[in-house]
Amino acid sequence: MFIPRALLGLIASGFGALALAQAVPPEVAAALARARVPLDSVTLLVVDAEGKAPARLSHRAQVPVNPASVMKLVTTYAALDLLGPAYVWRTPVYLDGALRQGTLHGNLYIKGQGDPKLVLERLWLLLRKVRGLGIERIEGDIVLDNSAFEPIESDPASFDGEPLRPYNAAPDALLINFKSVLMSFVPDRAARTASVQFEPALLGVQMQKSVPLSANDSSTCGDYRGALKADFSDPAQIRFNGSYPLACGEKVWPLAYADPPSYNRRAVATLWQEIGGQLSGSVRMGRLSEASSTGPNAALAPAFEISSAPLAETIRDINKYSNNVMAQQVFLTLSLPGNGPNVSASAASREASRAVLRRWWQERIGSDDAPLLDNGAGLSRSERISAQALARLLQSAYRSPLMPELMSSLPISGVDGTLKRSHAMLEGGAHLKTGSLRDVAALAGYVHAASGKRYCMVAIANHANAQAARPAFEALLKWVIKDN
Repeated sequence: MFIPRALLGLIASGFGALALAQAVPPEVAAALARARVPLDSVTLLVVDAEGKAPARLSHRAQVPVNPASVMKLVTTYAALDLLGPAYVWRTPVYLDGALRQGTLHGNLYIKGQGDPKLVLERLWLLLRKVRGLGIERIEGDIVLDNSAFEPIESDPASFDGEPLRPYNAAPDALLINFKSVLMSFVPDRAARTASVQFEPALLGVQMQKSVPLSANDSSTCGDYRGALKADFSDPAQIRFNGSYPLACGEKVWPLAYADPPSYNRRAVATLWQEIGGQLSGSVRMGRLSEASSTGPNAALAPAFEISSAPLAETIRDINKYSNNVMAQQVFLTLSLPGNGPNVSASAASREASRAVLRRWWQERIGSDDAPLLDNGAGLSRSERISAQALARLLQSAYRSPLMPELMSSLPISGVDGTLKRSHAMLEGGAHLKTGSLRDVAALAGYVHAASGKRYCMVAIANHANAQAARPAFEALLKWVIKDN
């Protein structure tokens, strides 16, 4: 019987699609079908963690895809390997002038060197140590030096149109409190108002202290942020034109400050005043190299320095809670001057860190399937990596002495971090990094199967309905744990 060539092509493509579908567990394929996510928009890979057996499941594993925050696995493992788990960020403080009778006659310099978690409590300790030197008054300026990172020109609204979301904060060599403000709302039924507390207070910024409670005593909270009708258009004041629902109880709203370049100056100036410090000049941005005591043949020694938590502890915050700005700080730290023989620039930059990571990948993981990097955090539309490359990285980490540090930094399914509310109900059964962007859902890490075997699992969807694929990923996780 004669069969037209066009019909043969259709039949062949049909059999190809059937074979493709058969490579995926039926329960996973069914969940993807319910989510309306086609199989050619998903990449799946399950392999032995030690690389001693053929892949248990491989579906489009060689196709580079957008991994969203799963890319943090690359950044954090590379940092552990290149910098060491005990690496700490140091923030030195310099006195450029004479100290007499409680007054520093000159400027005080604070030099940022990339600390990913210089939060308010640690800034308070730094300034208290300044006071502990006997300094009550600075007859000069407090100069903030963030020149260790090259400036990153970015519009916080460019990624998703949400410039006030804390995850859109840009990295900074002197990153204070993620350049964010925490607004706490505490309702008072008797007064029919909710008090508003701001942390930190920012010099020169008027912050509304209370808002009226909603007249509607609904038992449900609803969209309290929308009900507040917040106005952040003027960086010099934060206002609310609406009301706060009583049913919401106490809430905390984290907010990226509307004028990031002025955040550090405002926060330091206010905190210095709060601890009783006096300042005749101002808090300003500048460079330590401008200090009068420095020159071609002179170097100003730090009066003291504060240190961050070690890298092994820092990456727990990054991976368990998918902290984007902290991940970018670590990524830039890879090219910080002094952090390796291949770092020669005067300041860290994204381009230099990409080069460092590419060299590391070739030496540690292999020359094939190197990831396409942007900022190392996954908060990007351009970053790409294949499931095969991710699995090789996970296998490399599993065989290395750094395995405990990397694995313990990952969310535990059903227990903590971004997987605390996982419906898989597999407490302790998997350590997995999550990833989520518009059109991207991802999951990658280690799974401890019922058989006692340890697997590396990667599941990524790049599709308009990607978020609906989460139940399919949990079905895959259950399938891996059963280890039939």
